[in-house]
Amino acid sequence: MDMKKCILSAGIGLLAALWSCTEQAVELEPKDSITYDVAFATAERCDLAILGCYDAAQSGYYPGNLARRGYPFGAATVEQGDMKGEDMVNVQSFYAVTYQGTYTAGSPNGQAHWEGTYQMINKINVVVDGLRTAAENGILTADAAADGEAEVRFLRALGLHELLVFFALPYGATPDASHYGVPVNLDPINTVEKVEAAKEAGRSTVRQTYDQILEDLDYAEANLADTRAGKDRIVRATKAAAIAAKVRVYQHIGDWNKAITEASKIVSASAPFTSPVGEYQLEASPDGVFAKNSTNTESLFSIENDVNDNPTTNGALYQMYYGRSLICVSPIIVNASFWLEGDLRRSQLLSYEDRYGNKEAYWSTKYRSISWDDYGPVLRYAEVLLNYAEAEARVNGLTQKAVDLLNAVRNRAVTTADKHFTVASFANGDALITAILQERRIEFLAEGRRWPDIHRLTYDPKFAVKAADGKPGVPDKAAYGNIKSESYQPASGTVDPSILTTAGFNYEDRRYIFPIPESETSSNEKLATQQNPGW
Repeated sequence: MDMKKCILSAGIGLLAALWSCTEQAVELEPKDSITYDVAFATAERCDLAILGCYDAAQSGYYPGNLARRGYPFGAATVEQGDMKGEDMVNVQSFYAVTYQGTYTAGSPNGQAHWEGTYQMINKINVVVDGLRTAAENGILTADAAADGEAEVRFLRALGLHELLVFFALPYGATPDASHYGVPVNLDPINTVEKVEAAKEAGRSTVRQTYDQILEDLDYAEANLADTRAGKDRIVRATKAAAIAAKVRVYQHIGDWNKAITEASKIVSASAPFTSPVGEYQLEASPDGVFAKNSTNTESLFSIENDVNDNPTTNGALYQMYYGRSLICVSPIIVNASFWLEGDLRRSQLLSYEDRYGNKEAYWSTKYRSISWDDYGPVLRYAEVLLNYAEAEARVNGLTQKAVDLLNAVRNRAVTTADKHFTVASFANGDALITAILQERRIEFLAEGRRWPDIHRLTYDPKFAVKAADGKPGVPDKAAYGNIKSESYQPASGTVDPSILTTAGFNYEDRRYIFPIPESETSSNEKLATQQNPGW
């Protein structure tokens, strides 16, 4: 984005309602100081306001200082999604989060995640209100206002889903998803009175939160452009991105038939798979999407970073995964027998080297810009295909369609024909689903998708990820201090148990989901009574 818009953005219960502007921004006063007739007085200002919502999605600030960490969709949330799983290893103290015994409701990571997401959501609520006012006043056409509203409601849906995955138990925790979700507020919070009113609402149920997410995404699909020019087809919401988000959401709900219905809108009937909406398709090479941030064919939605506007050294993906080498790839996934030794993702997206002068380890090289301008991946066509494959296998069992969808992603990295899957490769549909879930671990390594998969599978009787005690949960992890160069034996199918000294935990442990931050519960009596168990 070339310009960002500043809009007053209080979080629920937070009077952290401050302005977050870049040098290029045009600063607007909050609604209770000037009217929307002025704040949204021109089409240009309306577009700047929309861009401000993307800015809020890019790089929230760390509590207590102005260091940018990348919440809700910058680097930080990617790293937390990896760190709450077993396939990446914390090298330094960054993002050890739920594995640390010292983690509390006052820990800054969870606080920044919650506050940054709600600040984005409130900014969106302000902009929705402003765009509607602009349409009423003839500043925007009805179609232009609807497209802008659809853009920001797409972001709001992503934000609410992000909060559910980290701060609420999965959809299946109760038969009707009536357990606590997260607060859902659609009104701009820009006065003290509105802050107090928002406090009274408390947490919606998980079902209610998902209902709002789907309402936003349905609106987005109906009103967004099929495609946009240049990099905007990747960094601004499109119809295909909204549909892809719905596929993901129905996957988390476990409504596989609806996941198939949505996926079929953007996946052609047969291989090579392409989207009839927006013409998205897989890159030919596994590293293509990362080598070509703004021009690749695969990214349905990414968070834009450039040399002048990025999460800086404290939150850039390159810095965390390679530049400062704070996160390495675990022998657990490197040594997995299902990740074939000749898979191109090993050679194109990993580097085996000594970064600290004491041992060689594997590092992800998906993010490669020393200028910190790697785009943050949110939705890729590869995920749509694998989501579709899983839904197809869950509904219809072992089918050629499900195998073809899996192969479309896998075969660009596994290029030896006799290693390609066929229907005969699998004993039954369950074996195929297992292979799809394994493929997700490889394909989305270092993209923060491991925790969302662990979370959504918690109550799955066949495919839940297991803790050491056999209950659904997070497996034991390797500790960097115990890993040796020789701990890495690619595709061997073995892992030295002596390196697994970072204990996991099952879903009954309070650490399984984040607590509502203390900054919130201390100022909101209702949320204080709705804290997650054990916190």
